[in-house]
Amino acid sequence: MIRVMIADDHQLFAEGLSRALDGIPDTRVVGVVESGKALAEALENQPAEVCIVDIEMPGGDGIEAISSLDARFRSIVVSMHASDDQKERAVKAGARGFFSKGVPLVTLAAAIRAVADGENLIEYDDEKRDETLERYMSAKLDPGAEALTPREVELLQLLANGVSATDELADRLYISQKTVKNHLASIFQKLAVADRTQAAIEAIRLGFSNPK
Repeated sequence: MIRVMIADDHQLFAEGLSRALDGIPDTRVVGVVESGKALAEALENQPAEVCIVDIEMPGGDGIEAISSLDARFRSIVVSMHASDDQKERAVKAGARGFFSKGVPLVTLAAAIRAVADGENLIEYDDEKRDETLERYMSAKLDPGAEALTPREVELLQLLANGVSATDELADRLYISQKTVKNHLASIFQKLAVADRTQAAIEAIRLGFSNPK
């Protein structure tokens, strides 16, 4: 799971991007802030592998904020002001990617995966950057989610669609209630969740809310 922090003072854009990224199985937005100062403060309490940072924000621009961050926090600039001059500043500040706000979500998600994996997209020419992004277009699930059995996925689909009672789950899957409980215990362990509600939320996030 890639933890993402968003720093952007355009509330509608930031909230929309947050919801969109949370809908992708391998990314989770851990915070949304409105300034560079707030970004640094937020990262002290809630670390993130990748920061999505706007340029123009209150109290100093985002590129200045990036230059002051610890190197373990990798940043991607996403701004309406995607000029060559600003890109050069972003490179010097240590940003790993640079995109306009018109970037497609699938491309930005690929960039997040690439940067989290150590790629420095901002230094690549267009051809190499596009080739690199192509390798990261598909979501990579956590090992626990990858380890789910087909039956466990079926059960998660039911949980995600509001079926949670043991007897009803058993009836829907034509298995015993004891087997349902065994499957749930396995799911909880693999997804690192504590109960059926958390499992349902995780199932929705993983895209299991509709039968495949």
